[in-house]
Amino acid sequence: MSDLFDDASLARIERQIDEWLGRARASHKNILAIDRAEGDEFRWYVRMSGEEKDFTTIWFTLGQRTLRYETYVMPAPEQNETLLYETVLRRNEKLVGAHFSIGLEDAIYLRGEIGLRALNESELDRIIGTLYATVELVFWPLLEIGYAKAAAMRTQRNSTRTA
Repeated sequence: MSDLFDDASLARIERQIDEWLGRARASHKNILAIDRAEGDEFRWYVRMSGEEKDFTTIWFTLGQRTLRYETYVMPAPEQNETLLYETVLRRNEKLVGAHFSIGLEDAIYLRGEIGLRALNESELDRIIGTLYATVELVFWPLLEIGYAKAAAMRTQRNSTRTA
């Protein structure tokens, strides 16, 4: 079992995450905003602009042993559910530190967690990069599997961008 961090250690990690995310925002032009959640949890939101998906938001939640992270990929499919779920499960094999999952209302998420002992600035950067790159890679292919109108929407979107 991983170590349980005390309040002072968590406060130190919280400050480090604030600093690391601030530096990430300064060095990555697609990071539009970094916000903190109100309340008892230590929670951050990193909002990024994308090429394939207009926006991707990664949520980080600091626990007593791990930093959990997740991003919403797409809503529940309207068609080809079995093929879509099989596709994301097969993609899990290629991912490091993250996995696809089914969340509320059968929506598709990309999630993971890291032990606090292994957390550092380069790991946080890797997590952001992995989640962002994965969403950019799979967003339209998954929509095309799960939604009949997605291919037409993609063609229209691409023609609008090039016009």
